[in-house]
Amino acid sequence: MNAMIRTFVVLLIALACAAPAFSAAAQPPAPEPQEEFTPVSELPPQEQYPVLPLLVGAYVFVVVVLFVYLFSLARRLSVVQREVDRLEADVKRTSRA
Repeated sequence: MNAMIRTFVVLLIALACAAPAFSAAAQPPAPEPQEEFTPVSELPPQEQYPVLPLLVGAYVFVVVVLFVYLFSLARRLSVVQREVDRLEADVKRTSRA
């Protein structure tokens, strides 16, 4: 049992040491460095993501969550205020008696 665990640990360490070499081989080669300034309009088209809908969606989500939280907080605060008013009325009533 001990030899099996030792073999497993050795294989795990070997895999951890070899993993960077495998990932480096899978990466594309680095582009050659530019020698002068190239305006953006002259660069080749690249894959672009539609960022604006994602950004607007994220802001809408945050605003909706904020309003739901504030609505929940207002409801709970009104319940607490009613309870405080009831307790004040009970204290006034018991102090008179």
